[in-house]
Amino acid sequence: MGNQPARRTAGAGADGRRRAMLSGVSRSAVLETLRAAQSPLSVAEVAARVGLHPNTVRRHLDRLTADGQADRTTESRNRPGRPRQLYTARAGAGDPASDEAAESGYRLLADILAGHLTGISPDPAAAAGRAGRVWGGYLIGKPPPFTRISPEQAAELLTELLGELGFAPAPDPAGGGITLHACPFREVAEHHPDVACGVHLGLMQGALAELGTPASSVRLEPFAAPRTCRARIETDPGAPPDGKDAHQ
Repeated sequence: MGNQPARRTAGAGADGRRRAMLSGVSRSAVLETLRAAQSPLSVAEVAARVGLHPNTVRRHLDRLTADGQADRTTESRNRPGRPRQLYTARAGAGDPASDEAAESGYRLLADILAGHLTGISPDPAAAAGRAGRVWGGYLIGKPPPFTRISPEQAAELLTELLGELGFAPAPDPAGGGITLHACPFREVAEHHPDVACGVHLGLMQGALAELGTPASSVRLEPFAAPRTCRARIETDPGAPPDGKDAHQ
C-alpha cells in the first residue's frame, strides 16, 4: 500500500514524457509545413498536410506563435464569413542550418544502429519488430482499467498516434486500412528496409495489443504507391485480446 503513491508518480512522469515526445514530433512537423509553404496557411490547411486533428494543430500553432517561431495574421476578405487566421514561419525560426545539421546527425545515428542490427541479428526484421512492439505499447498509452475499446476506436487511436509520429495517415479509400502519405523512417528504410519497416509494423502491433484489441493480422505494405505505404488491419473477435496473434 505504501508504494502506491510512488507508482502513481512514476506513471504520471512516464505519461508526461510520452506526451512531450509526441508533442515535440508533431510541433516540428507543423513548423516544417509552414516553412515549406509558398503562402500563409490556415489551421485546416496545416492539419490536412500533416495528418493531425485541427484542434491539435491549433494548439501547436499557438505554441509556435508564442515562442516566436511563427506569425499569425487575419485573412483579408471581401466576402461574407469569418476571416481565417493564417500562419507563416517566422524568418530564421529554428535556425534551419542548425536543424539540418541535427537532422543529419540523427539520420547517421539511425543508419549506424540499423546497420549494426542487420549485421548481428539472424533476423533483423523480427528483432526490429520486437523493439517496435514495446515502443508502440508505450507510446499509445494504457487505457483506463475495465475500458472496452472497439476495433474501430482502436483504429482511430492508432491513426492518431501515426499522425503524431509524422506518418500523415488517412483512411484507405479502398477500405480496411490506413494510407500513410509520409514516413519519418524513409531515408533509413531506403538502406535498411527490414529494420525500418519492422519497427513500423511493430509499433502498430504493440499499440493495438496495448489497447486490448484482437488483431489477427496487421500488415504493412511499404511503398505500395510512390511515397506512400499502406497499413491493413484485420480483426478477429475470437483472437486473444492481448494481440499476441498479430503478425505480418
